[in-house]
Amino acid sequence: MAGGRPHLKRSFSIIPCFVFVESVLLGIVVLLAYRLEFTDTFPVHTQGFFCYDSAYAKPYPGPEAASRAPPALIYALVTAGPTFTILLGELARAFFPAPPSTSPVSGESTIVSGACCRFSPPLRRLVRFLGVYSFGLFTTTIFANAGQVVTGNPTPHFLSVCRPNYTALGCPPPSPDRPGPDRFVTDQSACAGSPSLVAAARRAFPCKDAALCAYAVTYTAMYVTLVFRVKGSRLVKPSLCLALLCPAFLVGVVRVAEYRNHWSDVLAGFLTGAAIATFLVTCVVHNFQSRPPIGRRLSPWEDLSQAPTMDSPLEKNPRPAGRIRHRHGSPHPSRRTVPAVAT
Repeated sequence: MAGGRPHLKRSFSIIPCFVFVESVLLGIVVLLAYRLEFTDTFPVHTQGFFCYDSAYAKPYPGPEAASRAPPALIYALVTAGPTFTILLGELARAFFPAPPSTSPVSGESTIVSGACCRFSPPLRRLVRFLGVYSFGLFTTTIFANAGQVVTGNPTPHFLSVCRPNYTALGCPPPSPDRPGPDRFVTDQSACAGSPSLVAAARRAFPCKDAALCAYAVTYTAMYVTLVFRVKGSRLVKPSLCLALLCPAFLVGVVRVAEYRNHWSDVLAGFLTGAAIATFLVTCVVHNFQSRPPIGRRLSPWEDLSQAPTMDSPLEKNPRPAGRIRHRHGSPHPSRRTVPAVAT
């Protein structure tokens, strides 16, 4: 900003790039997520099971809508929570800017596209962060659904909805001599239960709800840590981040307690969501920092080459900068020859 006027930059590619590149990519991701979850375009892998396996013989907990953490509630939280937090943070940053001495140079300029469209730095930051978050949310859904389709791991209540005919399958009942399962069933028609319930019971690894919660919490916690500025207390931001982590952890506990997922499924979902959020924050939005206005971005190696240097204390007889070297045997310039006085 010079003389109180914002620096303007003209760009005729920002709108076509947003419409024909970024919107198309987001639409492809949304379509793929829809195909993986709501259609049978990609059939679930049929994995075998042991007869009378207690790990998959838990009681059926009912439909997903009857859970204490239903999908509608989870989708509302992972959509509204980060959006409201980012919107609040960007509005506070725009209307209550930090002093220049305590904040890095913003570096963003208002972009003028055509004769009527102006994109101010706050608007660009808001669209950028929310757009990347939406992209990552559908990407997390794709990763979780793809893992479920490929692995086909059964849920803890799989045998309750499968209702296999152990007599027709030749499975002997457990006895004191044979306390554990002794036969592995690979017949795809072994289940006599509802096909829709059986297909849903084969999608356990990784837990999609845990992945979405971990992604939303990690993205929001990193935004709060890197953007929010709180004076007078060092515990406000850590307390807020821990408060954000609690709902995600409770969702995982509910999934395990209701026999909808194993602990390994929930842990894999947490790792998937957290990894995607960390990658997008560090590599795509660059820790929510503004872009430099003029010139190219320096690489990490160039930044290291411009770092201040210090002379080693082990070096012998260091020469100060700027001193002129003299030939061997010539008198030092600071020494003066005093003529001998005749007595």
